Amino acid sequence: MDKPSRKTGARTVRFVLSLLLVAGVTVALENGLALTPPMGWVSWERYRCNVDCDIEPDNCISENLYMKMADLLVSEGYKDKGYEYVNIDDCWMEKQRDANGTLVADRERFPHGIKWLADYVHNLGLKLGIYEDFGTFTCGGYPGSKFYLQKDAETFAAWGVDMLKLDGCYSDISDMDYGYPAMSFFMNQTGRPMLYSCSWPAYVVFSGQIPDYKKIASYCNIWRNYADIQDSWDSVKGIIEFYGNDTGNFSLVAGPGNFNDPDMIIVGDYGLSYDQQRTQMAMWAIMASPLLMSIDLRNVKPETKALLQNDNVIRVNQDAHGIQGHRIVKQGPFEVWMKPMSVDAKGGAFAFLNLNDGGGPMQVSMNLQDLGLTQAEGYNVTEGFTGQFIGVLKPHDLINASVDPSGVWFGIAYFDC
Repeated sequence: MDKPSRKTGARTVRFVLSLLLVAGVTVALENGLALTPPMGWVSWERYRCNVDCDIEPDNCISENLYMKMADLLVSEGYKDKGYEYVNIDDCWMEKQRDANGTLVADRERFPHGIKWLADYVHNLGLKLGIYEDFGTFTCGGYPGSKFYLQKDAETFAAWGVDMLKLDGCYSDISDMDYGYPAMSFFMNQTGRPMLYSCSWPAYVVFSGQIPDYKKIASYCNIWRNYADIQDSWDSVKGIIEFYGNDTGNFSLVAGPGNFNDPDMIIVGDYGLSYDQQRTQMAMWAIMASPLLMSIDLRNVKPETKALLQNDNVIRVNQDAHGIQGHRIVKQGPFEVWMKPMSVDAKGGAFAFLNLNDGGGPMQVSMNLQDLGLTQAEGYNVTEGFTGQFIGVLKPHDLINASVDPSGVWFGIAYFDC
């Protein structure tokens, strides 16, 4: 039997979703997940779509790679710090569904199948994430979920999957307003809590439009809204600027259960200096971003591992209020960012950014009041990476910092009444 046409399929999804809404059926995502930004590891930036296991058996997309990274999350202490997801990205499938229309993992690279791999990961106390695409194909050319949303949601639940990233290649933006909510509904219907990561707003942004972030947040736990991160400082800096501009006020939608996702942590790959690694970690913490590493956990330098496992950085990122930090000052290459860690000016994390690519350190002086910290009794201020106590500072007191090019000064202020 021939598949329905793209237009017919889109109309069907819209019709079904409309019926559900009219009937009063809950379509919005209800899974109780991502109350703080999710943490874990994902394959894409570091390993891409490397499927040649003959030439690169240790670096190809295979069950062995995910098993090894899961083992290292535990043995190297990442799990104890909160990194719990092991996320499969594109290129894990066979090129065709089976006779029943079910997705099949590549039989050579995943000989035991995804259910077996999920069990392996779960036995380590971790969670397994998987990748699909709302379109007819994934970005890598593998079978997409269009026309199969319900079946794929049920398949992932049966396999024991804990997180789904749904990309948006080979699809029309006009269909996404219906398709992404439909997948949310079908995921709800499985009865298995699966964190839902949507690429929906990224494709809206690429088209030159402003996404409806409130609508997106009602269906998705986390969402990508900018280009894929690359292994370079220019890429990280571009993402920081996009989040600083905050077009559409997407920062205001972030909170427990819903977070903007600026993409993967590349700290430990090849493209960033040590100062730039510090900058990415501090900024992803302040932006309340998912901390999903995409690195080779077998080869992590001690100073990089210390950044990835820094207790203060993680504490800021995982703050229960879930408030996304925002840029409050931009003067050329100098920026100031502030993340409230309460709703009443009783604490927060802040960053002084020097986005110059050369020259010497930038000398900064700023008082707490200009950061929005106004409690007259003062604050215990510490340097964020080291935890070094700076002092008890009142709103009019100055913080003095030296910030290296492409670097950050990261601070935390607590009100102790």
